[in-house]
Amino acid sequence: MTSPAARDALQDWLAFQKSLRGAPQTTLDAYGRDVSDFLTFITEHKGETQGLRALERISVTDMRAWMAFTRGDDVGPRSLARKLSAVKSFFRWLSEREGIEPTAVLSARSPKYQRKLPRPLSPGAAQDVIDTLSFQTTQPWIGKRDEAVVTLLYGCGLRISEALGLLGSDLPLGEALRIKGKGGKERVVPVIAPAREAVERYVAACPYPMEPEQPIFRGARGGPLNPRTLQQTMARVRMQLGLPSTATPHAMRHSFATHLLNAGGDLRAIQELLGHASLSTTQAYTAVDTSRLMEVYAKTHPRAK
Repeated sequence: MTSPAARDALQDWLAFQKSLRGAPQTTLDAYGRDVSDFLTFITEHKGETQGLRALERISVTDMRAWMAFTRGDDVGPRSLARKLSAVKSFFRWLSEREGIEPTAVLSARSPKYQRKLPRPLSPGAAQDVIDTLSFQTTQPWIGKRDEAVVTLLYGCGLRISEALGLLGSDLPLGEALRIKGKGGKERVVPVIAPAREAVERYVAACPYPMEPEQPIFRGARGGPLNPRTLQQTMARVRMQLGLPSTATPHAMRHSFATHLLNAGGDLRAIQELLGHASLSTTQAYTAVDTSRLMEVYAKTHPRAK
């Protein structure tokens, strides 16, 4: 059983992640599960309660045992890498706060895995999606709402949570919008005219008042729009248009980045627009561009075969 001191430390660390790092609740829940599972394994593996000082005696062999145990539980390399990242973050915090030596934990190597490449839509398909959204409901204002949200995802590169987090105080949308993204990181994104106009059409048709502290995008009964509702609408659209299952609302954000890159956009500028903390995350779009180029080459070049 994990010691009370270790459990308290875990709760303090999660509180730190929430208050100072701005981690969303879903991330905090995942962090809590990952580190708690690790502490439980170490307790059982060593056969004794693991207080804070006992955690200092974790060895490289212990870390390998935990990783092997986790992989044996049908956990893939990508998920294991995420769990290891959470454990390392917890131990870095313990090192700074309690003076615990974290070397054995921090030296554990993350498993290699193939990063999933973004799956953008073609420019034509992205426009077809936007044009088709308004036909998925018998209530015109809801059709305008869905069109406005997806236009913001594609036109401004917003995450779904960022678009649905816009408040009445953000209206009317100007030529730029200040967005608070992951980890509380703020960025300024340009708002293209079609996105502004789509939002204006929705606001004019929406039966609910645009109060400053209330979300702009409302559900049918007036509450905040649930992202699941938008995902279900996109599912109907892609079936109607014959698009693959990867044509999700988030794919519109991927499409925004890929189309900018294909048009000669600067990678650093795209990183800022997307709100990526690391350039390596944005660089995934260069891999998409290269893979498409090689696909065209293989199909068309006379010497490719």
